[in-house]
Amino acid sequence: MEQTQQASLKAKVQKLGSTLSSMVMPNIGALIAWGVLTALFIPDGYLPNESFASMVGPMLTYLIPLLVGYTGGKVIAGDRGAVVGAIATMGVIVGTEIPMIMGAMIMGPLGGFTIKKFDAIFQSKIKTGFEMLVNNFSAGLIGFALALVGFQAIGPVVDRLTQAMAAGVETILNAQLIPLTNIFIEPAKILFLNNAINHGILTPLGTEQVSETGRSILFLLEANPGPGLGVLLAFTLFGKGSAKSTAPGAMIIHFLGGIHEIYFPYVMMKPLLFLAVISGGVSGSFVFQLLGAGLRAPASPGSIIAILAMTPMGSYLPVILGVVAGAAASFAVATVILKADSKEAADNFEESVKATQAAKLSAKGSAGQTSLTNMSGIQHIIFACDAGMGSSAMGASILRKKITAAGLPQDVTNRAINNLTDAANTLIVTQEELKNRAQQKAPNATFVAIENFLNSPKYDEIVATLSGTDLKETAVAPAALRLDVDLAHINEIVLVHDDRKGSATMGQKVVERILEREALDIPLRKMHIDELKASPQTLVISKNSLTQAAQQKVPAAVHLSVDSLITTSKYESVVANLKQIA
Repeated sequence: MEQTQQASLKAKVQKLGSTLSSMVMPNIGALIAWGVLTALFIPDGYLPNESFASMVGPMLTYLIPLLVGYTGGKVIAGDRGAVVGAIATMGVIVGTEIPMIMGAMIMGPLGGFTIKKFDAIFQSKIKTGFEMLVNNFSAGLIGFALALVGFQAIGPVVDRLTQAMAAGVETILNAQLIPLTNIFIEPAKILFLNNAINHGILTPLGTEQVSETGRSILFLLEANPGPGLGVLLAFTLFGKGSAKSTAPGAMIIHFLGGIHEIYFPYVMMKPLLFLAVISGGVSGSFVFQLLGAGLRAPASPGSIIAILAMTPMGSYLPVILGVVAGAAASFAVATVILKADSKEAADNFEESVKATQAAKLSAKGSAGQTSLTNMSGIQHIIFACDAGMGSSAMGASILRKKITAAGLPQDVTNRAINNLTDAANTLIVTQEELKNRAQQKAPNATFVAIENFLNSPKYDEIVATLSGTDLKETAVAPAALRLDVDLAHINEIVLVHDDRKGSATMGQKVVERILEREALDIPLRKMHIDELKASPQTLVISKNSLTQAAQQKVPAAVHLSVDSLITTSKYESVVANLKQIA
C-alpha cells in the first residue's frame, strides 16, 4: 500500500514537472534564437549592431512568453486552448515590467483549462448552425476576461513572486551555495525529472537573470554533461561485461548528442553511483561559480556543442573547466565504486537492468508478466518520454527500421507523455519509470515498458508479435535468409569501424545478444580498419563506406556490407545461416 502511494506521488510530481517543461521545451528554438541574437548584436556582443539589437527586448518581453502561453493552452485543450492561453498571457505581459515567462506558464494552462470546461458544459447544447459563432465568441470572450484577470491580479502576484525567487537566487549566489543544489538536481535527473527541473524551473529563472546580467549559471546546473561523462568513462575503463562494451558508444551519444538519459541505467544498476554524479555536479557547479561561468540561453539538448554555442564571448574557459571538473570528480568516485565491487554478477549490465525491471514490476504487483500481449489491431506505435525528443526519438528510429525491414504497416513516431491521446489501436513504448503517467493519459492503449530506448530486446519481440510469429521463427524466416555471402566455414565475426567506434560497440552488443539467444558460441570482435586482420574463415562486417577498404586489407576473408552497424536486419540473417550450418 505504501509503495503504491509512493508510486502515485512520484507520478504526480513527474506529471507536474512534465506539464511545466512541456510548455517551454517546444519553444527552446525561440530561446536559442534570442540567445544568438543577444550574443551577436548587443553592444558587447560579437557583432554589435544597434538596429538588430532592437529585437532583443521585444522578443524576450512578448514573443517568448506568448509562445509559452500558447503552448501551455494547447497542452490542455488543443488549438482552442492555445488561442485562449495566448490571449490570457498578454494580460500578464502588459501588466508587468519584467519578462513574464513564469506568468505565461500560469495563464496558458489556465486559459486551456477554462475553455475546456466551457466546451464540456456547453458544446452539447449549441444549436445546429451556431457552432462557429459560439466557438469563436466563447474563445474571444473567455480570453478577454482572463487577460483582464492577468493584468489586474495574476501579473502583479507573479511579478512579486519572480522578484522574490530572483532575490533568493541572488542570495544563494552571494552565499556561494549554488553547488549544493546539485545534491538534489543529479538524483532527480535520474528519476526522469531532468526536463522538469531544467526547463520548468531553471530556464525561466535563468532567462530573467540573463535579461539583467547577460548570462546565467542556472543554465549550466542541469545541462552539465560532465557528471554523466565521468560515470561512462569509468565503466569504459573499469566496468565488466555488457556495461563496459556499451559505455564508449553511450559516451558519444551523451556528450556530443546531449541525450543524458542514456547514462541513467548505468547509475541505477549500482545505486552507489548516485554519489558519483552528485560529486560531479557539485564539483562542476563549484568551478562554474568560482570562475563566473554562465550561458546566454538554455543549452538544449545538454550537448557540449550546444553549451559552447550558448557561451558568451570570452567565457569559454570557465565553462570548459566546469565540465572537466564535473567529469573528473564523477570519474574518480565511480572508479572507486566499480573497483570496490568485485562481484562479477553485479557488473553485468544486462543482468542488472533485467533485475531492476523485475523489481519494479514486482513492486507494482505484476511480477512475471514480461511477455508481450496480443497486438492485433495495432496501427500506430508511439515512443513516449517526458519531453518527446532525445532518447525516445532515437528509440523510435531503431524500431522504425525494424518495422520497415519486416514489411509491417505500422507507423512509428515519438511524443511527449503530455501529448498522448487515448486510442485502442496504439502501442505505446515508454520507460518503466514513466509507465504510470503514460497509462493515465492513454488507458486504452497497449503498453510496452523498457529500461533503455537505445538497447532493448523488446524491439524484436514487438516485431515478432506484430508479425504473428514466434521470436525465433522471425530470426529464421525465409525472407531473412537471403545473403550474397557463403558462411559455410565461418568461425569468427569481426565488425569494422573507423575513428567513430561507438556504432561498432553498439552493433557488437546487438550481435552478442542474437548469438546468445541462438546459443551459438562464435568469437566476435570489433577492429579499426587500419588494424584489420582476418583469415578466410572470418566474416568481416563493415558499413558500405568502408567495405572496399576492408576488402583490400583482407581479400581472402568473407565480407558483408551493411547500411548501419546498429540497426541492420542482416545480423539476424547471418546468425540464422550460421545456426543452420552448425
